[in-house]
Amino acid sequence: MQYRRDLPWRRTSDPYRIWISEIMLQQTRVAAVIPYYGRFLARFPDVAALAEAPEQELLAAWAGLGYYSRARNLQKAARSVVDLGEFPRDYTALRKLAGVGDYTASAIASIAFNLPHPVLDGNVLRVLSRLTAEQGNIRSEQVRGRLRGVARDLLDARRPGDFNQALMELGATVCLPQQPLCPKCPLRPNCKARGQGQENQLPVRAVRPSPQRVEKQLLFIEKDGKVLLWQRPSDSRRLAGFWELPEREQVPGAIIHGKMASFRHTIVNTNYGLDVFLASVKRRSKGFQWRSKQGLWRLPLSTVTKKALADLPWGIPP
Repeated sequence: MQYRRDLPWRRTSDPYRIWISEIMLQQTRVAAVIPYYGRFLARFPDVAALAEAPEQELLAAWAGLGYYSRARNLQKAARSVVDLGEFPRDYTALRKLAGVGDYTASAIASIAFNLPHPVLDGNVLRVLSRLTAEQGNIRSEQVRGRLRGVARDLLDARRPGDFNQALMELGATVCLPQQPLCPKCPLRPNCKARGQGQENQLPVRAVRPSPQRVEKQLLFIEKDGKVLLWQRPSDSRRLAGFWELPEREQVPGAIIHGKMASFRHTIVNTNYGLDVFLASVKRRSKGFQWRSKQGLWRLPLSTVTKKALADLPWGIPP
C-alpha cells in the first residue's frame, strides 16, 4: 500500500463513507467522483441525513454522475439502515441493501470490517486475467466465476481490505488496459500473460456494436426571467424526476429565432449531436413549466440540459 493514491475514501473506515464512494465509483472514473464525493458528504453527512433528504435535492446533488438509479437506491438503502438501527456489518446483510451487489458488499465488508471477501471490479478482473492468461471472454459469467475463485485463493485473510485495495490499485495504475507498465509490476515474475507475450492481448472481450449516431434539436425559450422546461415523470425508465429543455418536436408551434449552440454528448453506445435554438411561444404547452432562471441550478437537471445551458451566453453554474 506504499504507493497507493491518496483518495478521500481511503482515509476512513466509516462504512457509510466507503459505501457512498463505492456506489459513486460504479461505471464512473475516479477523477469525476472526487469533487462529487466531498460535496455529497457535506450535504448528507450520515445515513439519517440521506434517508430524510427530499428526492429532488438528492438528485440535484447527484446530477452529472449519471446512472441515477444509484442515487435512488442509495436513499432506499439508507432508509433500510435507519430502520435497522445500525449499518450492516456482514456480507449477507450488506447484500440485502438496495443497489448493493456482490462487488460492493465485498468491498464494504473487507475495507470497513476487515472481513475476508475478495472484490472483483474491472481493474481486478484485468489483473487476474493476465496473471492466469485467461483466454475466455472477460464478460462471460463462467470466466468471471473462475477469476473469482482465483481472487479467493489469493486473498490475504489477515488484511483483506488492504489486499483488495492493493489489487484494485495495481489494475488502475500499473496493469493498464493499454500498454501495461509490466517492469513496475510486483506480480511480473508470476504473470503468465507476460511470460507468453500476451499482456497487450488480454483480457479478451466480446466486440461491442458500432456506436449509434442521433441528432436532436433543443429549444431555449425564455420569458420574464423564466425558462420553459419539462420534468420526466417518476416512472420514466431514464432520468425520472429530472428537468429537460424541450425538443423541437415537442413544441410544434414554437417560433425559431436562430441557433445558439451546438455540442455532442455520449451515453453508453449512442453519440448525440445536439443543436440549441432560441425560440418563443405564444402560450405555454401542456406538460411544460416556467422555471426561474436564477433557480435552475437547484433543480436536478439532466447532463444534456446542463451542457446546453452552460453553452448559452448567460450560462448556469456547473
